[in-house]
Amino acid sequence: MSSRKPPSSSGRSKGGGVSAPTVARDLTVKVRTARRRSNSSTQWLQRQLNDPYVQEAKRRGLRSRAAFKIMELDDRFHLLRPGLRVVDLGAAPGGWTQVVVERTRLLDGGRGCVVGIDILPWEGVAGAHCLTHDFTADDAPDLLKTALNGPADLVLSDMAAPTTGHRKTDHLRVMALAEMAWDFAESVLAPGGAFCCKVFQGGTEGALLARMKQLCESVRHAKPASSRAESPEVYVIAQGFRGRPDGEEDL
Repeated sequence: MSSRKPPSSSGRSKGGGVSAPTVARDLTVKVRTARRRSNSSTQWLQRQLNDPYVQEAKRRGLRSRAAFKIMELDDRFHLLRPGLRVVDLGAAPGGWTQVVVERTRLLDGGRGCVVGIDILPWEGVAGAHCLTHDFTADDAPDLLKTALNGPADLVLSDMAAPTTGHRKTDHLRVMALAEMAWDFAESVLAPGGAFCCKVFQGGTEGALLARMKQLCESVRHAKPASSRAESPEVYVIAQGFRGRPDGEEDL
């Protein structure tokens, strides 16, 4: 059994959203290896069935355990509040988008805007503009800006390329997506805006980190408790966007 604390089923954040579930784990469920199921598939299924964040996400009607990651990051860095305009990159299946809509209170008549995009088909989230499109396509930035219809206060990216099992290759793929996400953020963030993006352990690459520090008041890394211990993912959070230097063009 992991020493990581399971989520707590009670408590709300200062931003009005629900925080992550400290209920005890249920009894461990063991999965027998089926004739047509590989050992790796069986191990994955057993991990899912015994993951308290998976269980709590299902109980709350959240689409993924990843929803607790953005809850934790928001509780720590105060990223979300009513009325914000937010872009969610790599949004499928919609767990982060659900949390953003709730904490910006869009369904309570809030004036903000939430736009999510993913290359995978995903079901729309009430209150958000949900796009099924490849963010790396040339027309993606314009599609997002049209849906946003104004500057963004926050750009989120939980994008990840399919893993190969080769740590260096996977790191390079994730960092390529992070660089694209940041380039987009530079073109759309309002002054004072924020950026939160998945990277891999080892942190953000030097050139990208230097650029963020140049254009933002603070840049920090964090690993939410709900991120699996064996996962190399961490998040970079850049806040207090100052804007691009004069003379630099947008995307």
